[in-house]
Amino acid sequence: MDEVDRELLRLTQDGIGIEERPFLHAARRLRISEEEVVGRLRRLGEIGVVRRFGTRINPRKAEMVANAMVVWNVPENRIAEIGAAMAESPDVTHCYERRTIPGQWKYNLYTVLHCRDREDAHRRVAALSRATGAAEYRVLFSTEEFKQRPSGRIGPAAGPGRER
Repeated sequence: MDEVDRELLRLTQDGIGIEERPFLHAARRLRISEEEVVGRLRRLGEIGVVRRFGTRINPRKAEMVANAMVVWNVPENRIAEIGAAMAESPDVTHCYERRTIPGQWKYNLYTVLHCRDREDAHRRVAALSRATGAAEYRVLFSTEEFKQRPSGRIGPAAGPGRER
């Protein structure tokens, strides 16, 4: 890693713009080509300095205000199959398995969907149920949005528009 790599990491660590040429700003600041920016990021990924390059969408700004966690009671012998199918769905943003608590909590597969409204969420969940054969579930809607702070502390999201 050289000084250009370190500066490139600094320029991109907080994200890049959603635009036709997202690496143009970094290229201009570093006085290198966009192709070199992409090549350097690719190399940094190959050597393990950059683990992933992802997109984080603010569901509320995208008018997705019905955040639903769906808990599913799936037969143990079908968790991998059904979990994989749900994880492939474009509607599902998170999918994971959790242990049950005998006699208290029977749900062992969890999915998260961000939808326009609760009716939309219920339609999408019903479609997931039909597609996977997972018939027993509960839809839990968020009541308040919390924001992850850089220090790792969690607190209420700022501003109006929090769903209660």
